[in-house]
Amino acid sequence: MKVKKYNLLLIACFVWLIAGFNILHIGISVYQNYMSILNFVFSFIIFILFWFMVFYKLTKKHTHRICGYEVERQFFLKFFDTKSFIIMAVMMTMGILIRTFHLMPIRFIAVFYTGLGTALFLAGILFGYNYFKYGIQKK
Repeated sequence: MKVKKYNLLLIACFVWLIAGFNILHIGISVYQNYMSILNFVFSFIIFILFWFMVFYKLTKKHTHRICGYEVERQFFLKFFDTKSFIIMAVMMTMGILIRTFHLMPIRFIAVFYTGLGTALFLAGILFGYNYFKYGIQKK
């Protein structure tokens, strides 16, 4: 179950693209009843905050860590470290609980999930870019 270290970037790419797409899909599917300039601005602010404060830094950190592995073949789950898996699990659990128990209004889901999902999806794209930038040129 080991892969070449640069393939970890590709695994991270697919994980984040799928996560981002799913969250973005949830947000967009309920956005139609809440379309307004103010909501679009809030979604954009959420995207900017999550992108620059969390996901851009995360992609840089994990790309650097993966590229720095001295051993070429790594366990396929090492695209993340333990802390990131815990954060991901907490975020997923919170999202499921919020929607299942209707802890937040649908407007919040529309606005927040659209911004968050876009940032997640962009993280997947950046991991894919990094795979082509670092992984393909090393082969």
